[in-house]
Amino acid sequence: MEFTHLDAQGQARMVDVTGKQPTVRAAGAEARVACSPAVIAALRDGTVPKGDVLAVARVAGIAAAKKVPDLLPLAHVIGVHGVVLDVEIDDGGVWLRSEVRTADRTGVEMEALTAVTVAALAVVDMVKGVDRDVEIVSARVTSKSGGRSGDWAR
Repeated sequence: MEFTHLDAQGQARMVDVTGKQPTVRAAGAEARVACSPAVIAALRDGTVPKGDVLAVARVAGIAAAKKVPDLLPLAHVIGVHGVVLDVEIDDGGVWLRSEVRTADRTGVEMEALTAVTVAALAVVDMVKGVDRDVEIVSARVTSKSGGRSGDWAR
């Protein structure tokens, strides 16, 4: 597989996607925040001192998906046409799962991954006063569809 992210001198460049036709594309990602039983109890009871952790995490993740070109220097500016960010509390922590959709010339894997990682950061920020041992333990792309390379799922 040949990538065109480097020029003839080996310098990084943004790939030119001008000639590609827009297609419907989607990507999913997930992240996990490990939390202590005290944090889990506060999340379930809605007693985290900083407020509604899950709502803030959702909004932070959605906002982050739209900011990828500002964060990743070789990412394309694309239309982020839909973002869903689900949050689930279990006995060991918080799962954050995103799905991002577009109809554009390049995929949205980085948008999906950025959504869950920034949402995870928001969870950490909001609960660190309850327990400083809270940590992000995983983040990964789980699926993609559309585009030249077709569909993929972990």
